[in-house]
Amino acid sequence: MVPVSFPSDSGAPLDFAGEELVLLGSNALYWPRERALLVADLHLEKGSWYAKHGQMLPPYDSRETLERVADAVKACDARRVITLGDNFHDGAGTSRLDPYAAGMLEALTRSLDWVWITGNHDEEMGRAFGATIASELEVNGIILRHEAQAGETRPELSGHYHPKMRVQVRGRHIARACGVVSRSASTARSDRMIMPAFGAYTGGMDAAAPEILRALSPADRIDAVLSAKGRLVQFPLYRAA
Repeated sequence: MVPVSFPSDSGAPLDFAGEELVLLGSNALYWPRERALLVADLHLEKGSWYAKHGQMLPPYDSRETLERVADAVKACDARRVITLGDNFHDGAGTSRLDPYAAGMLEALTRSLDWVWITGNHDEEMGRAFGATIASELEVNGIILRHEAQAGETRPELSGHYHPKMRVQVRGRHIARACGVVSRSASTARSDRMIMPAFGAYTGGMDAAAPEILRALSPADRIDAVLSAKGRLVQFPLYRAA
């Protein structure tokens, strides 16, 4: 393992398919051995897509999302960024970035080894901004794709579902984005994971929704996971009989 240090409240270690990953409080995932930052479901230019369809939202979601990516890269000293699909809210979103946001993105892709994995919202990306585009990727035996494939037996990281958990903190109910991990009885470590959505305007689906549980099947155990003050907090969602 490559040693890596973080501020105590920024990330929690996750043993995943024999790799030590770090689930960050920003909803990104850091892979120390690869020096790679993984983010899912940026949905850049979602605000401008809604505006085009008559629902006016503040048009700064892309700037906010890219600033958060830049902050996470800096915190981890990452050298690589891999996105897990739905990078833009639609295929034409690449042409709607304002000059400031486009400049931010170009600066990031110039300084990093950046790979766009495409999703159902942006299967045909109009522009790569100097990065690489792929439908899926395999890194050290782990499959990186947008949507989890039910029945997959290989280690897999994906996005698509925007999982969220409702947690009670000091008497208040709070909805938080989370990851969802599965494991089989033959191993004590997680081997498939649906990542939380990273984008500023992304909604969420209940982490225990049947669609999510089916996507990670078959599994002996499925948990929602959150990063809280440097610790990985797990909430059981499914246990095999």
